[in-house]
Amino acid sequence: MQRYVRLANSAVAVFGALSALGILIGGSLTVASDNRLRRQTPTVTKANSLVDIQKYISTGWDYLTRSLNTCKTFEDIKTEGGPVLYLPAEFPEPPDIVELQKHCLIHVARLPVKITEPGVIDLDLIPTEGVLFLPNPYVVPGGQFNEMYGWDSYFIIRGLLRENRIAMAKGMVENFFFEIEHYGAILNANRTYYLTRSQPPFLTSMILAVYNAEKSAGKTDLTWLERAYRFAVTDYEEWNQPPHLAGDTGLSRYYDHGEGPVPEIMGDPKQYYRGVAQYFFGRDGGDESYLIHIDKNHTVPSHLGSLLEVSTCDPASKDAQSPECAILHPVALTANYYEGDRSMRESGFDVSFRFGPFSADTHHYAPVCLNSLLYKAAKDLEEMSLLLGKLEDAEKWKHQAAMTREQIYKYLWNEDRGLFFDYDFVTKKQSSYEYATTFYPLWAGLASKEQAKAVVANLPLFEHAGGLAMSQHSTGAQWDFPYGWAPIHLLAVEGLARYGYRADADRVAFNFADMVLRDFEQNKVIFEKYDVVARVSKTRIRHGYRQNEVGFGWTNGVLLELLHSLPPELADRLKREQN
Repeated sequence: MQRYVRLANSAVAVFGALSALGILIGGSLTVASDNRLRRQTPTVTKANSLVDIQKYISTGWDYLTRSLNTCKTFEDIKTEGGPVLYLPAEFPEPPDIVELQKHCLIHVARLPVKITEPGVIDLDLIPTEGVLFLPNPYVVPGGQFNEMYGWDSYFIIRGLLRENRIAMAKGMVENFFFEIEHYGAILNANRTYYLTRSQPPFLTSMILAVYNAEKSAGKTDLTWLERAYRFAVTDYEEWNQPPHLAGDTGLSRYYDHGEGPVPEIMGDPKQYYRGVAQYFFGRDGGDESYLIHIDKNHTVPSHLGSLLEVSTCDPASKDAQSPECAILHPVALTANYYEGDRSMRESGFDVSFRFGPFSADTHHYAPVCLNSLLYKAAKDLEEMSLLLGKLEDAEKWKHQAAMTREQIYKYLWNEDRGLFFDYDFVTKKQSSYEYATTFYPLWAGLASKEQAKAVVANLPLFEHAGGLAMSQHSTGAQWDFPYGWAPIHLLAVEGLARYGYRADADRVAFNFADMVLRDFEQNKVIFEKYDVVARVSKTRIRHGYRQNEVGFGWTNGVLLELLHSLPPELADRLKREQN
């Protein structure tokens, strides 16, 4: 039976406490612990906000660093109960553990079994959720995200390397090697409830970023690259075998090995899933592939979570108080829905409506983002092979990349629309949902010149005053309109520049950086996402978690990279406009 988690304090109590401290930011509540970061950063004046934001980021890396030397490493506001640190079943206890338990109120335990591949462990064997041991310090995103995340870490590492924190960046990559070796795969993040899924594959990009940074610093470490190559191959192969295969397309999909509701949703997860069920029920009683109507002939299987009660009325409507709206209908979400929900979370784009409402069909799609990353991974492995003198391997990876590119062209490119789209391999239809992941093929270098030109012609579909919105669809989800996110901006900007569209790349980079800087002047912190239409951090999210977390790891890293990429005239303009 899946375990649900709840915050210890009620929302009212949290609101009151934060309001009393003056911590109501951008219309969203942030995590109290992150307000220490706010207090530790320099006082911002309009005259030097660019300097101050760089100081904020530099200070932030230290504040957001987690290791066995600090008790805040083990905090998790997403779950209840005392902090627990889990060691791999077969791993010797590190000497630091004894000292750790002297100054941190933490229980140390071992995972019940040795994990050799993802999805093999029964999570019910783990009595209490906890953090998974990693050997090296790492930087977390911030807010409720107090662990080392898969794809967040690439953008964090880019920022660390920009500030010459090579040892920290390399240690984080080594942590991913540790996850592959002891937890079966790169995880969504190092918590026990993430043992069933990964996140978008950026490992080869991280490896080469660190290798090239060390090389530029005068250290060419081929011994380390040889070791890294072996782990990178293992990671690549995980995405190219069942259950990650997208039917017979020759492409891959996101897929979580778990079942039923996820436990890590802030507050009571049942409330989120009740909202999903209400949405489906309000549309002609709900699609049977997502919703089960409970009666004497239909009960709720234990692995599908709790019974959910919904109404024929929209709870947010004026009619919600009418007598007929008081009639509740018992329903449950299907196993198929939960597969899609969990797979959406592996994609990192939680929540959007890109793969249907609440992305409930994520596991039915070959996505543009994932397969572009796998093309790049193959090209990166080819490059590593050449550096290591593995010529036969290099030819193999060159061929693999070419085959992936061919299938992407076949299934994901739309000549008439001039965009890349996800492909539903179940219905055998290409999606029509314009999404900002259309820039991934440019970043990965797989798009033809003609395809890149067509995508650039469609920039107005996504571009706004503050940068790129994820889609044109105002669904109320954070990964849709009008929200823009730092990682997509870095990939889009670098992709545009790669194909020679420097002016477009510079404009997008400038507008996003300018928006973040102006918002920083008002709020004194950096957020995880922004409304790129209104050019503010204030959000109005209806579906999924509604906080706009402070920190924030990948925004910090991307901002440093975008500032570095700007030509002198735009960098000077940015400085002038902050004065």
